[in-house]
Amino acid sequence: MADKVVLAYSGGLDTSVAIRWLKETYNLDVIAVTADVGNERDFSAIREKAVNTGAVKALIIDAKDTFVNDYVFPALRANAIYEGAYTLATALSRPLIAKLLVDIAREEKASAVAHGCTGKGNDQVRFEVSTAALAPELKVLAPAREWGMTRQETIDYAQRYGIPVPITAASPYSIDENLWGKSIECGVLEDPWVEPPEEVFTWTRSPAAAPDAPGYMEIGFERGIPVTLDGQKMDGVSLIQSLNETAGKHGVGRIDHLESRLVGIKSREIYEAPAAVVLLQAHSALETLTLTRDQSRFNDRVAQEYADLVYNGLWFTALRQDLASYVQSAQRFVTGEVRVKLFKGACRIVGRRSPYSLYSHSLATYDEGDEFDQSASPGFIHIWGLPAKTQAQRQNIKPLNT
Repeated sequence: MADKVVLAYSGGLDTSVAIRWLKETYNLDVIAVTADVGNERDFSAIREKAVNTGAVKALIIDAKDTFVNDYVFPALRANAIYEGAYTLATALSRPLIAKLLVDIAREEKASAVAHGCTGKGNDQVRFEVSTAALAPELKVLAPAREWGMTRQETIDYAQRYGIPVPITAASPYSIDENLWGKSIECGVLEDPWVEPPEEVFTWTRSPAAAPDAPGYMEIGFERGIPVTLDGQKMDGVSLIQSLNETAGKHGVGRIDHLESRLVGIKSREIYEAPAAVVLLQAHSALETLTLTRDQSRFNDRVAQEYADLVYNGLWFTALRQDLASYVQSAQRFVTGEVRVKLFKGACRIVGRRSPYSLYSHSLATYDEGDEFDQSASPGFIHIWGLPAKTQAQRQNIKPLNT
Protein backbone atom coordinates (compact mmCIF):
# COMPACT_ATOMS: atom_id res chain seq x y z
CA MET A 1 0.00 0.00 0.00
CA ALA A 2 1.36 3.38 -1.01
CA ASP A 3 2.00 6.01 1.61
CA LYS A 4 -0.20 9.12 1.63
CA VAL A 5 0.40 12.83 1.11
CA VAL A 6 -2.08 15.64 1.78
CA LEU A 7 -1.97 18.23 -1.01
CA ALA A 8 -3.22 21.81 -0.77
CA TYR A 9 -5.32 21.70 -3.93
CA SER A 10 -6.61 24.81 -5.71
CA GLY A 11 -7.58 23.22 -9.02
CA GLY A 12 -5.09 25.45 -10.81
CA LEU A 13 -2.24 24.49 -13.10
CA ASP A 14 0.47 23.51 -10.62
CA THR A 15 -1.65 21.60 -8.11
CA SER A 16 -3.53 19.77 -10.85
CA VAL A 17 -0.28 18.58 -12.40
CA ALA A 18 1.10 17.81 -8.92
CA ILE A 19 -1.45 15.04 -8.29
CA ARG A 20 -0.11 12.91 -11.14
CA TRP A 21 3.51 13.99 -10.59
CA LEU A 22 3.49 12.98 -6.90
CA LYS A 23 2.18 9.53 -7.80
CA GLU A 24 4.71 9.08 -10.59
CA THR A 25 7.70 10.42 -8.68
CA TYR A 26 7.12 9.28 -5.10
CA ASN A 27 4.43 6.60 -5.48
CA LEU A 28 2.23 8.51 -3.04
CA ASP A 29 -1.54 8.39 -2.81
CA VAL A 30 -2.73 11.99 -2.93
CA ILE A 31 -5.46 13.36 -0.70
CA ALA A 32 -6.48 16.69 -2.23
CA VAL A 33 -7.68 19.34 0.24
CA THR A 34 -9.38 22.52 -0.90
CA ALA A 35 -10.21 25.21 1.65
CA ASP A 36 -13.18 27.45 0.95
CA VAL A 37 -11.96 30.83 2.21
CA GLY A 38 -14.32 32.78 0.01
CA ASN A 39 -12.96 31.68 -3.35
CA GLU A 40 -16.51 31.56 -4.78
CA ARG A 41 -15.76 28.62 -7.03
CA ASP A 42 -17.63 25.55 -8.12
CA PHE A 43 -16.22 23.28 -5.45
CA SER A 44 -18.07 20.21 -6.66
CA ALA A 45 -16.28 20.57 -9.99
CA ILE A 46 -12.96 21.00 -8.19
CA ARG A 47 -13.56 17.81 -6.17
CA GLU A 48 -14.48 15.89 -9.32
CA LYS A 49 -11.45 17.22 -11.16
CA ALA A 50 -9.09 16.17 -8.35
CA VAL A 51 -10.46 12.62 -8.34
CA ASN A 52 -10.39 12.37 -12.14
CA THR A 53 -6.79 13.55 -12.11
CA GLY A 54 -5.80 10.76 -9.72
CA ALA A 55 -6.46 11.83 -6.13
CA VAL A 56 -7.62 8.97 -3.89
CA LYS A 57 -9.72 11.41 -1.91
CA ALA A 58 -10.78 15.04 -2.39
CA LEU A 59 -11.97 17.10 0.57
CA ILE A 60 -13.64 20.51 0.48
CA ILE A 61 -13.55 22.37 3.80
CA ASP A 62 -15.71 25.43 4.48
CA ALA A 63 -13.26 27.62 6.40
CA LYS A 64 -14.74 31.07 5.70
CA ASP A 65 -15.83 31.83 9.26
CA THR A 66 -12.55 30.61 10.71
CA PHE A 67 -10.58 32.59 8.14
CA VAL A 68 -12.40 35.84 8.91
CA ASN A 69 -12.64 35.56 12.69
CA ASP A 70 -9.28 33.97 13.50
CA TYR A 71 -7.02 35.43 10.81
CA VAL A 72 -8.49 38.42 8.95
CA PHE A 73 -10.00 40.31 11.88
CA PRO A 74 -6.92 39.93 14.11
CA ALA A 75 -4.85 41.41 11.27
CA LEU A 76 -7.41 44.18 10.74
CA ARG A 77 -7.29 45.11 14.44
CA ALA A 78 -3.51 45.36 14.08
CA ASN A 79 -3.82 47.54 10.91
CA ALA A 80 -1.53 45.05 9.18
CA ILE A 81 -0.57 46.25 5.68
CA TYR A 82 2.66 45.07 4.05
CA GLU A 83 4.87 47.85 2.63
CA GLY A 84 1.98 50.28 2.98
CA ALA A 85 0.05 48.63 0.13
CA TYR A 86 -0.66 44.89 0.37
CA THR A 87 -3.58 43.96 2.60
CA LEU A 88 -2.22 40.40 3.04
CA ALA A 89 -5.16 38.40 1.68
CA THR A 90 -3.16 35.43 0.40
CA ALA A 91 -0.64 35.64 3.22
CA LEU A 92 -3.40 35.36 5.84
CA SER A 93 -4.98 32.31 4.24
CA ARG A 94 -1.79 30.24 4.10
CA PRO A 95 -1.35 29.50 7.82
CA LEU A 96 -5.00 28.46 8.01
CA ILE A 97 -4.61 26.11 5.03
CA ALA A 98 -1.39 24.74 6.49
CA LYS A 99 -3.22 23.96 9.74
CA LEU A 100 -5.96 22.15 7.82
CA LEU A 101 -3.33 20.10 5.97
CA VAL A 102 -1.69 19.14 9.25
CA ASP A 103 -4.99 18.20 10.89
CA ILE A 104 -6.01 16.00 7.95
CA ALA A 105 -2.55 14.45 7.65
CA ARG A 106 -2.82 13.32 11.25
CA GLU A 107 -6.36 12.00 10.75
CA GLU A 108 -5.35 10.11 7.59
CA LYS A 109 -1.98 8.98 9.01
CA ALA A 110 -0.18 10.57 6.07
CA SER A 111 3.57 11.00 6.21
CA ALA A 112 3.73 14.26 4.26
CA VAL A 113 1.91 17.37 3.10
CA ALA A 114 2.45 19.11 -0.22
CA HIS A 115 1.79 22.45 -1.88
CA GLY A 116 1.96 23.84 -5.41
CA CYS A 117 4.28 26.79 -4.77
CA THR A 118 7.35 27.57 -6.83
CA GLY A 119 10.83 28.18 -5.45
CA LYS A 120 10.72 31.95 -5.90
CA GLY A 121 7.45 32.77 -4.16
CA ASN A 122 6.45 33.61 -0.61
CA ASP A 123 3.80 30.92 -0.17
CA GLN A 124 6.35 28.10 -0.03
CA VAL A 125 7.75 29.74 3.11
CA ARG A 126 4.32 30.26 4.66
CA PHE A 127 3.23 26.66 4.13
CA GLU A 128 6.48 25.07 5.23
CA VAL A 129 7.23 27.24 8.25
CA SER A 130 3.64 26.86 9.45
CA THR A 131 3.85 23.09 9.04
CA ALA A 132 7.16 22.97 10.88
CA ALA A 133 5.67 24.93 13.76
CA LEU A 134 2.56 22.76 13.98
CA ALA A 135 3.88 19.32 13.06
CA PRO A 136 7.67 19.11 12.74
CA GLU A 137 7.44 15.36 12.13
CA LEU A 138 5.72 15.80 8.75
CA LYS A 139 7.63 15.99 5.48
CA VAL A 140 6.77 18.82 3.12
CA LEU A 141 6.92 18.23 -0.63
CA ALA A 142 6.96 21.02 -3.20
CA PRO A 143 6.46 19.49 -6.68
CA ALA A 144 6.52 22.80 -8.61
CA ARG A 145 9.84 23.59 -6.97
CA GLU A 146 11.28 20.18 -7.75
CA TRP A 147 10.15 19.30 -11.26
CA GLY A 148 12.10 22.09 -12.97
CA MET A 149 9.49 22.73 -15.68
CA THR A 150 8.81 26.19 -17.09
CA ARG A 151 5.24 27.44 -17.04
CA GLN A 152 4.77 26.45 -20.68
CA GLU A 153 6.30 23.02 -20.04
CA THR A 154 3.87 22.54 -17.15
CA ILE A 155 0.96 23.44 -19.46
CA ASP A 156 2.32 20.94 -22.02
CA TYR A 157 2.57 18.26 -19.30
CA ALA A 158 -1.05 18.85 -18.35
CA GLN A 159 -2.20 18.66 -21.97
CA ARG A 160 -0.16 15.49 -22.57
CA TYR A 161 -1.97 13.67 -19.76
CA GLY A 162 -5.38 15.21 -20.39
CA ILE A 163 -5.37 17.29 -17.21
CA PRO A 164 -7.72 20.27 -17.66
CA VAL A 165 -6.24 23.55 -16.46
CA PRO A 166 -7.60 27.11 -16.54
CA ILE A 167 -4.36 28.59 -17.91
CA THR A 168 -3.20 28.81 -21.51
CA ALA A 169 -0.54 30.79 -23.27
CA ALA A 170 -3.29 33.22 -24.30
CA SER A 171 -4.52 33.61 -20.70
CA PRO A 172 -1.37 33.37 -18.60
CA TYR A 173 -2.40 35.01 -15.34
CA SER A 174 -1.84 33.34 -12.00
CA ILE A 175 -4.71 34.21 -9.68
CA ASP A 176 -5.40 33.62 -6.01
CA GLU A 177 -8.48 34.91 -4.24
CA ASN A 178 -10.34 34.76 -0.98
CA LEU A 179 -12.76 36.97 0.94
CA TRP A 180 -10.07 39.48 1.88
CA GLY A 181 -8.73 40.02 -1.63
CA LYS A 182 -7.61 38.79 -5.02
CA SER A 183 -4.05 38.70 -6.37
CA ILE A 184 -3.07 38.59 -10.05
CA GLU A 185 0.41 38.07 -11.47
CA CYS A 186 2.31 36.75 -14.53
CA GLY A 187 1.79 37.58 -18.19
CA VAL A 188 2.13 41.22 -19.18
CA LEU A 189 2.02 42.18 -15.51
CA GLU A 190 5.63 41.05 -15.15
CA ASP A 191 6.66 44.29 -16.86
CA PRO A 192 6.27 47.01 -14.20
CA TRP A 193 6.11 49.68 -16.93
CA VAL A 194 2.96 48.23 -18.50
CA GLU A 195 -0.38 49.47 -17.21
CA PRO A 196 -2.52 46.54 -16.04
CA PRO A 197 -5.08 45.70 -18.73
CA GLU A 198 -8.69 46.09 -17.68
CA GLU A 199 -9.26 42.37 -18.21
CA VAL A 200 -7.34 41.47 -15.04
CA PHE A 201 -9.88 43.26 -12.84
CA THR A 202 -13.03 41.32 -12.02
CA TRP A 203 -13.95 42.58 -8.55
CA THR A 204 -13.77 46.31 -9.22
CA ARG A 205 -15.11 48.61 -11.90
CA SER A 206 -12.81 51.02 -13.61
CA PRO A 207 -13.07 54.29 -11.66
CA ALA A 208 -14.03 55.99 -14.94
CA ALA A 209 -17.02 53.66 -15.25
CA ALA A 210 -18.01 53.86 -11.57
CA PRO A 211 -21.26 55.64 -10.58
CA ASP A 212 -21.29 59.41 -10.96
CA ALA A 213 -22.95 59.77 -7.56
CA PRO A 214 -20.92 58.92 -4.45
CA GLY A 215 -21.94 56.11 -2.15
CA TYR A 216 -21.99 56.42 1.63
CA MET A 217 -21.69 53.63 4.18
CA GLU A 218 -21.59 53.50 7.98
CA ILE A 219 -19.48 50.78 9.57
CA GLY A 220 -19.84 49.94 13.24
CA PHE A 221 -16.98 48.48 15.28
CA GLU A 222 -16.82 46.78 18.67
CA ARG A 223 -13.35 46.52 20.17
CA GLY A 224 -11.85 46.96 16.72
CA ILE A 225 -14.00 44.32 14.98
CA PRO A 226 -16.55 45.41 12.35
CA VAL A 227 -20.01 44.23 13.40
CA THR A 228 -22.56 46.44 11.61
CA LEU A 229 -23.06 47.88 8.15
CA ASP A 230 -25.46 50.82 7.83
CA GLY A 231 -26.87 49.95 11.22
CA GLN A 232 -27.52 46.29 10.41
CA LYS A 233 -25.71 43.71 12.52
CA MET A 234 -23.84 41.24 10.32
CA ASP A 235 -21.48 38.32 10.72
CA GLY A 236 -17.95 38.87 9.47
CA VAL A 237 -18.26 36.87 6.26
CA SER A 238 -21.48 38.60 5.17
CA LEU A 239 -20.13 42.04 6.04
CA ILE A 240 -16.98 41.53 3.98
CA GLN A 241 -18.95 40.10 1.05
CA SER A 242 -21.31 43.08 1.07
CA LEU A 243 -18.44 45.57 1.24
CA ASN A 244 -16.58 43.83 -1.58
CA GLU A 245 -19.62 44.19 -3.81
CA THR A 246 -20.50 47.79 -2.95
CA ALA A 247 -16.98 49.21 -2.82
CA GLY A 248 -16.02 47.27 -5.95
CA LYS A 249 -18.87 48.94 -7.88
CA HIS A 250 -17.34 52.29 -6.98
CA GLY A 251 -13.91 51.20 -8.23
CA VAL A 252 -12.41 51.05 -4.75
CA GLY A 253 -9.72 48.52 -3.91
CA ARG A 254 -7.30 48.37 -6.85
CA ILE A 255 -3.66 48.04 -5.81
CA ASP A 256 -0.62 47.99 -8.12
CA HIS A 257 2.36 47.09 -5.97
CA LEU A 258 6.02 46.42 -6.70
CA GLU A 259 6.59 44.07 -3.82
CA SER A 260 9.71 42.99 -1.96
CA ARG A 261 9.40 39.23 -1.65
CA LEU A 262 10.88 37.35 1.26
CA VAL A 263 13.19 35.41 -1.07
CA GLY A 264 14.96 38.63 -2.06
CA ILE A 265 13.42 39.58 -5.40
CA LYS A 266 11.01 42.28 -6.50
CA SER A 267 7.66 41.19 -7.89
CA ARG A 268 4.91 43.22 -9.55
CA GLU A 269 1.58 42.27 -7.97
CA ILE A 270 -1.93 43.46 -8.79
CA TYR A 271 -4.51 43.20 -6.03
CA GLU A 272 -8.22 43.81 -5.71
CA ALA A 273 -9.32 44.26 -2.11
CA PRO A 274 -12.42 46.49 -1.85
CA ALA A 275 -13.57 45.41 1.62
CA ALA A 276 -10.04 45.31 3.02
CA VAL A 277 -9.21 48.83 1.82
CA VAL A 278 -12.43 50.26 3.25
CA LEU A 279 -12.25 48.44 6.58
CA LEU A 280 -8.59 49.22 7.18
CA GLN A 281 -9.18 52.93 6.54
CA ALA A 282 -12.31 52.97 8.69
CA HIS A 283 -10.61 51.12 11.54
CA SER A 284 -7.63 53.48 11.50
CA ALA A 285 -9.98 56.47 11.53
CA LEU A 286 -11.78 55.15 14.61
CA GLU A 287 -8.45 54.65 16.36
CA THR A 288 -7.54 58.32 15.82
CA LEU A 289 -10.67 59.15 17.84
CA THR A 290 -10.23 56.66 20.67
CA LEU A 291 -6.47 56.27 21.21
CA THR A 292 -3.93 58.73 22.56
CA ARG A 293 -1.12 60.05 20.40
CA ASP A 294 1.41 57.76 22.09
CA GLN A 295 -0.83 54.71 21.65
CA SER A 296 -1.33 55.50 17.97
CA ARG A 297 2.38 55.94 17.35
CA PHE A 298 3.24 52.69 19.07
CA ASN A 299 0.43 50.93 17.19
CA ASP A 300 2.04 52.04 13.93
CA ARG A 301 5.20 50.18 14.93
CA VAL A 302 3.23 47.11 15.96
CA ALA A 303 1.28 47.20 12.69
CA GLN A 304 4.45 47.07 10.61
CA GLU A 305 5.92 44.24 12.68
CA TYR A 306 2.64 42.32 12.58
CA ALA A 307 2.37 42.72 8.80
CA ASP A 308 5.94 41.54 8.32
CA LEU A 309 5.32 38.46 10.45
CA VAL A 310 2.21 37.57 8.45
CA TYR A 311 3.91 38.19 5.11
CA ASN A 312 6.99 36.21 6.14
CA GLY A 313 5.02 33.12 7.15
CA LEU A 314 5.53 33.48 10.91
CA TRP A 315 1.90 33.33 12.04
CA PHE A 316 2.44 30.38 14.40
CA THR A 317 5.22 31.98 16.42
CA ALA A 318 5.43 33.27 19.96
CA LEU A 319 6.15 36.80 18.78
CA ARG A 320 2.98 36.94 16.68
CA GLN A 321 1.00 35.66 19.66
CA ASP A 322 2.62 38.25 21.92
CA LEU A 323 1.75 41.04 19.50
CA ALA A 324 -1.80 39.71 19.25
CA SER A 325 -2.13 40.01 23.03
CA TYR A 326 -1.02 43.64 22.87
CA VAL A 327 -3.41 44.36 20.00
CA GLN A 328 -6.32 42.83 21.93
CA SER A 329 -5.58 45.14 24.85
CA ALA A 330 -5.12 48.18 22.63
CA GLN A 331 -8.55 47.63 21.04
CA ARG A 332 -10.53 47.81 24.31
CA PHE A 333 -12.05 51.18 23.44
CA VAL A 334 -11.99 51.06 19.62
CA THR A 335 -15.77 50.99 19.48
CA GLY A 336 -18.00 53.28 17.44
CA GLU A 337 -19.13 54.12 13.92
CA VAL A 338 -17.28 55.41 10.88
CA ARG A 339 -18.93 56.94 7.82
CA VAL A 340 -17.12 56.44 4.51
CA LYS A 341 -17.62 58.01 1.10
CA LEU A 342 -16.95 55.89 -1.99
CA PHE A 343 -16.44 57.75 -5.24
CA LYS A 344 -14.63 56.96 -8.48
CA GLY A 345 -12.04 54.62 -7.00
CA ALA A 346 -11.47 56.58 -3.78
CA CYS A 347 -12.51 55.81 -0.23
CA ARG A 348 -12.65 58.81 2.11
CA ILE A 349 -13.51 58.97 5.78
CA VAL A 350 -16.16 61.65 6.27
CA GLY A 351 -17.36 60.94 9.81
CA ARG A 352 -16.51 59.10 13.00
CA ARG A 353 -18.04 58.83 16.48
CA SER A 354 -17.52 56.73 19.59
CA PRO A 355 -18.81 56.54 23.17
CA TYR A 356 -15.13 56.44 24.14
CA SER A 357 -14.07 59.38 21.99
CA LEU A 358 -11.13 61.44 23.25
CA TYR A 359 -12.29 64.38 21.18
CA SER A 360 -13.82 67.17 23.29
CA HIS A 361 -15.73 69.85 21.40
CA SER A 362 -15.49 72.25 24.34
CA LEU A 363 -11.69 71.99 24.26
CA ALA A 364 -11.33 72.08 20.47
CA THR A 365 -13.80 74.84 19.54
CA TYR A 366 -12.85 78.47 18.94
CA ASP A 367 -16.45 79.54 19.33
CA GLU A 368 -18.70 80.07 22.34
CA GLY A 369 -18.29 77.34 24.92
CA ASP A 370 -14.51 77.19 24.61
CA GLU A 371 -13.19 75.70 27.88
CA PHE A 372 -9.52 75.52 26.94
CA ASP A 373 -7.41 77.51 29.42
CA GLN A 374 -5.20 79.49 27.07
CA SER A 375 -3.51 81.21 30.00
CA ALA A 376 -1.75 77.90 30.76
CA SER A 377 -0.01 77.85 27.37
CA PRO A 378 2.92 80.21 28.09
CA GLY A 379 4.10 78.11 31.05
CA PHE A 380 3.68 74.90 29.04
CA ILE A 381 5.68 76.33 26.14
CA HIS A 382 8.41 77.52 28.51
CA ILE A 383 8.85 74.06 30.04
CA TRP A 384 8.51 72.26 26.70
CA GLY A 385 11.10 74.47 25.00
CA LEU A 386 13.53 74.60 27.91
CA PRO A 387 15.89 71.86 26.57
CA ALA A 388 16.14 73.58 23.19
CA LYS A 389 16.75 76.97 24.83
CA THR A 390 19.37 75.60 27.22
CA GLN A 391 21.26 73.84 24.43
CA ALA A 392 21.25 76.98 22.29
CA GLN A 393 22.62 79.04 25.19
CA ARG A 394 25.33 76.60 26.27
CA GLN A 395 26.45 75.11 22.95
CA ASN A 396 25.78 77.99 20.58
CA ILE A 397 23.92 75.75 18.13
CA LYS A 398 23.82 77.24 14.64
CA PRO A 399 21.58 76.20 11.73
CA LEU A 400 23.30 73.82 9.31
CA ASN A 401 23.75 74.90 5.70
CA THR A 402 21.74 72.56 3.51
